[in-house]
Amino acid sequence: MESPIVFASPPAASLFKFPPSPVPQTIPPPHFELPFTIPDNLYVAALDPKVPLTIAAVYAVTAKALNVYNKSTGKKPWAISQTRVFHLFVILHNVFLAVYSAWTWLGMLRALQSTVVSPSGPDGWAGTVDSFCKLHGPTGLGNAHTFNQDLESWESVSGMSPLSGSTPSRTQGGRMWNEGLAFYGWLFYLSKFYEVLDTLIILAKGKLSSTLQTYHHAGAMMAMWAGMRYMSAPIWIFVFFNSAIHALMYTYYTVTAFNVRVPTAIKRTLTSLQISQFIIGASCAMVHSFISYLAPVLVEVPATHATASWSSVAAATASPTAAGFLGGLKRSLLGAVEAAGAAAVVSAPETNAAPPEVTYVAKLQKVDCITTNGATFAIWLNVFYLAPLTYLFVSFFIASYLRRSKTESVRAKSGADRRRSNVVLAEKASWDAAKGIQREVYGESNEGAIIEDSDESSSSNSDKVQPKETGVRTRASAKKH
Repeated sequence: MESPIVFASPPAASLFKFPPSPVPQTIPPPHFELPFTIPDNLYVAALDPKVPLTIAAVYAVTAKALNVYNKSTGKKPWAISQTRVFHLFVILHNVFLAVYSAWTWLGMLRALQSTVVSPSGPDGWAGTVDSFCKLHGPTGLGNAHTFNQDLESWESVSGMSPLSGSTPSRTQGGRMWNEGLAFYGWLFYLSKFYEVLDTLIILAKGKLSSTLQTYHHAGAMMAMWAGMRYMSAPIWIFVFFNSAIHALMYTYYTVTAFNVRVPTAIKRTLTSLQISQFIIGASCAMVHSFISYLAPVLVEVPATHATASWSSVAAATASPTAAGFLGGLKRSLLGAVEAAGAAAVVSAPETNAAPPEVTYVAKLQKVDCITTNGATFAIWLNVFYLAPLTYLFVSFFIASYLRRSKTESVRAKSGADRRRSNVVLAEKASWDAAKGIQREVYGESNEGAIIEDSDESSSSNSDKVQPKETGVRTRASAKKH
C-alpha cells in the first residue's frame, strides 16, 4: 500500500466562529527537561485576553500622547536621553534581546529536531505534516491527540493511543507542544510586552513613533497571544523565525551603538529577512487551514465481517507484546489492508488462533490539520495582522519595478548601457520595497531600521517611490540610519 497522501481541502465553515470557543483550555508546559518551571496558574493567567488587550491599549495611547508632547517641544530630546545611564540602558536592552532571542531560537530548534518527521520515512509527507499539525500525544502518524470541536473533548486520531485522562498528557514527549513550544512560545509572547521599550527609546530621543510602528508592536502582542492561548500549530513559525530575525537585529543594534560600521551587504540581508518573514510567515500559517492528509484509523466491526480476511493478516499482526503490535502497525497492517481489499482486520492474535470476538478494521481516514475554531481564529488573526505590511510591500515593489523598468528602457534606447534582466530589476525593486516598509514602520526616526540606500536610489530624487505611484504616504524626511 502506498504511503498516506497529503492534499488540499477547504476548511469547514464551523471553524470560522467568532468569538472562538473557550475550549480547549491551554495546557501548561511539562515540568521536565526545561530550564525552569513556570507556575501553572501564572501561565494560564497571562493568557487571559484582558492582559494583551489592556497592555496594547495602554501602549498605543501612551505612544500617541508622547508623540504630541514631542511635537509641542519641537522634538527636543529628553534630558535623560543625554545621560550615560540612558546610553548604557540602550546597550543592555539590545544585548538582552539579542541573547534572549538566540536562546529562544535554539530552544525551538531542538524542539523541531526532536519532533518533526522526515518525509523520507515510511509515512512520507503525511508523517511530516502530521508532526507539524498535531501538537499533542504520542509520536507516529495517526497517534496524536486532537480536540474534537463537536464533542468538546480530546480524542485519539486513530484510536491506537487512548488518553489516560480528559486532556493530553503533560509528560508525553515526542510532540511539539511538550517538547518546547508551550515553554518557549509563552515566554516569547511575554517578550512582546517588553519590546515596547524600543518605542520608548525612540520617543526619549525626541523623535516620533509612527502609527505603523505602534500597530506593529500591539499587533504582535495579540498575534502571539492568540497562537498560544488556542494552541494553534502555526504559531511555531512566528516563534522560530521571529526569534532568529530578532537575534540578528538586536546584535546589529548593539554593534552600531558602539559606532561600528556594518557592511552594506549585511544591512541588506537583515532588511530582506525582516520583510520576508512577514510574507512567508503569513503564507505558511494560512496554508495550515487548507491542509489535510490520510492516517490509519481503527474502526470496530462485528467479528463476522472480518472472518474472511482473518487468515491473511493473522501472521502479519502476530506480536509477542503490545508494544510490538503498536510499533509494527504501519509496517504490517497497511500491507495487509491492501491484500485484503478495502479493509483488513487489526488485532494481535497468536498464530493459528481463531478470530477474536472484538475485531477492528484498519482504514485510511482524512485528518484535517486544523480542527478547532480557536486555532483557526489565531491563524487568520496573524494573517490579517500582517496584511497591511504585505500590502505596503507589494505597493512599493510594483511602483519601484515599473519605475526601474522604464528607466532601463530609456537607458537601452540611448545605448548608454545594456538593459538589465528582469531578475536584476526585481531584486532592486524588492530592496526598494523593503526600505519603504522600514521607513513606514519606523517613521522619521529610523530607530530600529536596518536600511541603506542603493547606489541608484541615492543618486537622484526620481528614484524614490512617489506617493502618487503607490497610494501610500511615504516619509521623504527619513534620516539615514
